[in-house]
Amino acid sequence: MTTSSGSGTFAVRRARTSDVPKILAVVEPLVSRRILLGKERVDLYGDVQEFRVAESSDGTLIGAGALHVMWEDLGEVRTLAVDERWLGRGVGHALLEALEEDARELGLKRLFCLTFEVEFFGRHGFEDMGSETVDPEVYAELVRSHDEGVAEFLDLARVKQNTLGNTRMLKLL
Repeated sequence: MTTSSGSGTFAVRRARTSDVPKILAVVEPLVSRRILLGKERVDLYGDVQEFRVAESSDGTLIGAGALHVMWEDLGEVRTLAVDERWLGRGVGHALLEALEEDARELGLKRLFCLTFEVEFFGRHGFEDMGSETVDPEVYAELVRSHDEGVAEFLDLARVKQNTLGNTRMLKLL
């Protein structure tokens, strides 16, 4: 998908392994400001198939985001980041739109995110999920996961230090 904004053209595509160092470069400023949780390079390579990236017409990687499947109908938008020079130009919107399309193709009905960017996600149909949880049977399965995102979704005590100030948001697709 190619998109034009008033100040440039960019395209959203699936990530490739060669994008991992560039994804790290886009994400790092947000990690250092404690807006995003850091990811190890090895984990990004392992998860590269979950990522979509945005690149400018000159081939510069300007944004990235991932969709992680958590359960049969539930996915998480992870590591959504845009280079600060491209903020406000529709890059985040285009990435989120691509991730939502991926979610629909996979048969997901709900998308979760843990974010400080409540306004952005709110404009895209996400709502504060408060203390909402899942059925006890599903909870019993999910709680077995070692995935930190699942623990954040379930609001488990062991991830509280990572989630302070974040809002747990949910969107029905």
